[in-house]
Amino acid sequence: MAVAARGRAPWRPRLGRHRGLIVACIVFLVLFFAVDFITPGAFSYFELHFMSAGGATLALAAMGQTIVILTGGFDLSTGAVISLVNVVLATSMGTSAFSQVAFFWAAILIGALAGAFNGFFVAFVRMQSIVVTLATMFIVQGLTLLVLEKPGGTIAPGFTAFFSGDAIPHLLPAPVVVLVVAAVVWLLVKNSRFGVGIYAVGSDEEAAFAAGIRARAVKFWAYVLSGIFYGAAGAFISAQTGSGDPLVGQPMLLEVFVAVVLGGTLLGGGRGGCIGSIVGSYILMIIVNILLVLNVSAYFSSVAEGGILLLAVLAASLNRRSPIAFYIRLARDKLAARARGALASAHPSHGAAPQLPTPPASQPVAVSWFARHREGLGMIVPAYVGFVIVLLASQAVFGNTLTNPGYFDSLLVLSSFLAILALGQGAAILTGGLDLSVPWMIGFIGILTAGLIHGSDAVALWAVPLGLVLGAALGAVNGLGIVLLGLPPIVMTLAMNGILQGAALLYCNGTPSGFASSAQRWFMTGHFAGPRPVVWFLAAFVIFSVVLLNRTVFGRRIYAVGNSPLVARLSAVGVGGTLIGVYALSGFCSALVGILLSGFSGQASLGMGDDYLLPSIAVVVVGGTLITGGRGHYIGMLGGVLLLTALSTLLEGTTLPSATRDIIFGLVLLGAVLALREKRA
Repeated sequence: MAVAARGRAPWRPRLGRHRGLIVACIVFLVLFFAVDFITPGAFSYFELHFMSAGGATLALAAMGQTIVILTGGFDLSTGAVISLVNVVLATSMGTSAFSQVAFFWAAILIGALAGAFNGFFVAFVRMQSIVVTLATMFIVQGLTLLVLEKPGGTIAPGFTAFFSGDAIPHLLPAPVVVLVVAAVVWLLVKNSRFGVGIYAVGSDEEAAFAAGIRARAVKFWAYVLSGIFYGAAGAFISAQTGSGDPLVGQPMLLEVFVAVVLGGTLLGGGRGGCIGSIVGSYILMIIVNILLVLNVSAYFSSVAEGGILLLAVLAASLNRRSPIAFYIRLARDKLAARARGALASAHPSHGAAPQLPTPPASQPVAVSWFARHREGLGMIVPAYVGFVIVLLASQAVFGNTLTNPGYFDSLLVLSSFLAILALGQGAAILTGGLDLSVPWMIGFIGILTAGLIHGSDAVALWAVPLGLVLGAALGAVNGLGIVLLGLPPIVMTLAMNGILQGAALLYCNGTPSGFASSAQRWFMTGHFAGPRPVVWFLAAFVIFSVVLLNRTVFGRRIYAVGNSPLVARLSAVGVGGTLIGVYALSGFCSALVGILLSGFSGQASLGMGDDYLLPSIAVVVVGGTLITGGRGHYIGMLGGVLLLTALSTLLEGTTLPSATRDIIFGLVLLGAVLALREKRA
């Protein structure tokens, strides 16, 4: 028996490490046979070819994302890099064999350079991967639109045949060979010293460094390797489509995270692998195909993807040490303590101020106002200095900026959207989180309320409050997922963004038909005592925001959670309740912007919130708020709003392409985070 036990012992940890991959393979087989059962005829070579080609791009992209996640990071630039590779190949590749080979390696090089850019700032400058890759996403997106503004271009037929045709006619599809080569590359990396370093850094970076692993170099080369996989994904999708599309990679971000999680990779690093992500990609593809076979609307796909992501992360994290298990035990202990009368709040003396000895009187020390607020001014003033510089530049370019009241009125109207978003997104950032559901929270509420109102002021009286309450409720769901399920804010809010996108498409059937009421339009474009009504509202909103963050218990709890959730919890701060409230506030602000935007333009439209994700983060950071949380002021955020809105207005008045705005905003975000990091150091 002892010998048998010794023989079995080594397999237990091995099975534990590969549990996610084993489960993914089982799920894949179950779904595969289910599809085979519900579709007529036997599984043929055509279906094998179609299936392998349909999931290869996602599988390659998911492999790149997996490598980053294994190191403990996240990469939001995946889809943008794939799009850039696609348009470069479609606009520049020739038909000669030399050109096709050269541009394949150019695709790999583009991905590697994007990964090196991310890796440099994450590994050596020690910036957060989320903010670096978000900035990279918009920079690369701007470059993509500069290369190709709309779908077009062609891919050489030989390139298409090589990657998406047959490796062995009627026997082996070329996409299968591509994935086998990619899997072999990963297995070679995984079993190398570099691969061991990836897992070690993701498990515990400090311990890996203490063990002699060059953690920074490992992180840098991990991002480079992930970029290489993105380049390969861009090359494959180019061969598959035969043309270029600057938005081809945009829908892939949510899908990539779903595939990675379905493949058994642990968000947070240290466990999982690229083979599982390949399996996860095909699981997702089969699920989407099942929905199509069942005649479910294609608009439901993003809802399904968001839901699958949440369920997969939840299934992987449910254990005795999970947050939801902690809160269940906490509620049980509170109920038991209340039944025994031992709960602190039930004690007669609860809430009474403790009697402390009176300290001896001392002579007050006079401290100037500037000395007391030096740190706060250091956060706030730079944004306003930048705003003044942009105003002077606008005066030099246009000639009538500083003396034109209409310019400032329009500037404040355009600033109102970001000023409102800055409160919600800023509160999330102050807690150390991020809200990526802003774009479709804006779009969904805007489309929903405009569809209900349909030009009626009477309906607007109840539809507008309904939209605001719904936005706050959906934001609270974000908070509940983060608190109770232990989901990273980026994952929870990204999944919610996908769910809301699908919900908006389902509600309007792909074509929004509602429009704002006359009162909404007057509020945004009319006049009241000189300025437009929204300007007066903006002034009141600024006062409310300052009071909320700096003069209320809720505001102080936000800063406490951002500085240290553990210390806040030990100080009797309700960390969970605070986070739920923060994301409810962000949802409310996004809903308000959706309603105001529909009033500003007269109607709601698909993608109306897409342009506000990066700016909503950038204004907060440019305004002096630390991206890691715990430090910032709404007045500084307002300065960031005015600066970026004035800068955007200046750029629109020049002959520069509109795509340059994304590039500049991305660079501004990186520069602001870098500058604040240096101040903190």
